[in-house]
Amino acid sequence: MEKDLVEYIAKSLVDYPDDVTVNMIEGEKSTILELRVSDDDIGKVIGKHGRIAKAVRTILSASSTRDGKRCVLEILD
Repeated sequence: MEKDLVEYIAKSLVDYPDDVTVNMIEGEKSTILELRVSDDDIGKVIGKHGRIAKAVRTILSASSTRDGKRCVLEILD
């Protein structure tokens, strides 16, 4: 669920949606989502002063609280 959400948001923001990949690492109490985009699109996903990345993390946090698990988004370059 969270993986699809992050993938959808990222693909909506970037110029090269085919290069967007989200890798999910399940833990006991938390889930790590690794987002990888094209080098040209990294700035669009992070935003000025990290505002877009913070907004995506907020949405992800709200989505994951109903499952009782913590979700962490890592943006890889």
